[in-house]
Amino acid sequence: MLRATRPPALDYLRHGDWSERTLGSYVREAALTSPGQLALVEAGARLTYGELAGQIGAVSGGLARAGVAAGDVVCALLPNWWEAMVGMQAVLAAGAVVNPVVPIYRDHELRFILRQSAPSAVIIPHRFRGFDYVAMMERLAAEIAEPPVVIVVRPLGPLPPGFVSWDQLTAPGWPGITGQAGPPGRARPSRAEPAASDIALLLYTSGTTADPKGVLHSHQTLEYENRSIISLLGLTPADTIFMPSPVTHITGFLYGIVMPAMLGVACVMLDIWDPASARELIESEQCRFTLAATPFLHGLVQQYESAGTRSSLRIFPCGGADVPPDLVRRARKEMGTQVVRVYGSSEFPTFCCGGPDDDETVAADSDGRPIGPVRYRLDNPVDGIGELLISGPEQFLGYLDPALNLPAFTGDGYFRTGDLASIGENQAITIRGRLKDVINRGGEKISAREVEDLLFEHPAVREVAVVGMPDPVLAERVSAYVVLEPGGALTLADVSSYLQARRIARQKIPEQLTVVGRLPKTASGKVQKFLLRAGWPETGPIRRSEGETRR
Repeated sequence: MLRATRPPALDYLRHGDWSERTLGSYVREAALTSPGQLALVEAGARLTYGELAGQIGAVSGGLARAGVAAGDVVCALLPNWWEAMVGMQAVLAAGAVVNPVVPIYRDHELRFILRQSAPSAVIIPHRFRGFDYVAMMERLAAEIAEPPVVIVVRPLGPLPPGFVSWDQLTAPGWPGITGQAGPPGRARPSRAEPAASDIALLLYTSGTTADPKGVLHSHQTLEYENRSIISLLGLTPADTIFMPSPVTHITGFLYGIVMPAMLGVACVMLDIWDPASARELIESEQCRFTLAATPFLHGLVQQYESAGTRSSLRIFPCGGADVPPDLVRRARKEMGTQVVRVYGSSEFPTFCCGGPDDDETVAADSDGRPIGPVRYRLDNPVDGIGELLISGPEQFLGYLDPALNLPAFTGDGYFRTGDLASIGENQAITIRGRLKDVINRGGEKISAREVEDLLFEHPAVREVAVVGMPDPVLAERVSAYVVLEPGGALTLADVSSYLQARRIARQKIPEQLTVVGRLPKTASGKVQKFLLRAGWPETGPIRRSEGETRR
């Protein structure tokens, strides 16, 4: 049973911010009150709330027969398919903890997550975007003494021992992996209703260290977060949700998996991003709300500009990567949508956001105002800019590894965001940069050190520094600066093939390689990455190569 690793700063239940409702209770309520209401649209699938609740019940029962107990972790590595909503809601219904994992992760990242979180079950697609997830899980399961049950969505053929198809799992007569209520040695499941204070979500996020950090949220922190956004943006049962963001991100999970039932609306999912398909889907389903990162907004603006038509989207908070003010203004003009900037993280989903009535000065030039009863301040500000420290009801309850909490919080309970910010006279927050050494590639947070550590093992590499270089669409792209060993040689193609062999997510593979004679350093030997980002006027020979653009 996962538990919070640090208490909240305030008694949010007594203050009326937290409620006693669980995330799964909203689907059950919608199924009882509006069973015929459309709940989910994905490719050819259309589910009403009555049908959704039935599917959730079938999967929840299958998880119990597979040995998943209340409080267990279930890893869901799924694209934006209807099975993702059903599967994650079924985990919540079983009183277990959802551990969403983005489908771009490969052996390197997933190995760490599986070892630390020790899930009872893992839900994967058989194949997505040309990658074989069954083969990957077969490799990883062989390394685990007591491997999890692996549930395969949309199987394409026979499965390895210990793997079960989605259809098998939901079949009423399926007896479980061993013919009993769970594998030997695993506790029999409890079907007790979870408490709102229980941990509901374990979400891994990359930080300044090579290993990802497991973020813990309860039903209460996430339920409050969604209620605060519904109130701020004035969302209603008329606001059908469009969700192109991965539902295994904090954004996709909150607003694509949980929020639809809270509003009693449909969620329209898109599994592979394509701006033309997105525009067509938005208009055919008359979607009115989405929350996504900068590349999604950029693609839609181009589509609506080309078509010369307005969008049915009413409001679009955009964040997760730097949002250019001009892009917000263009979107408002061309789409007719109330586009606003938003700032948050896995640890604190939405700290500030522009409101629907804000003018463009707030909506485009700042990241909006703090939401609800949050506390905040700037640490050691210089010229009005300092590290943003925050605390509030949606703040996570600590990391899975408690040792990570000490450097993450101040003594009085504020979360250290690692982001530099300023506070305007109207209390609008503007993020000015980062203290953390994290590359933000289209909303994907990539640890520079993780890539550096892997590249450093290449025999031709003496020194390496990885930075994010500005990009007008994705915010940043991964760029590697390398000092070679004497006689060594390295090309961008070499780097790509080397890291692919290490089974790292391809989004982390550098798209630019610069071979330099030396790296700029401080007197203590620390690489001055700001000089690299600025172009690094190296006096020695420079060899730079760039790859094809990857989206």
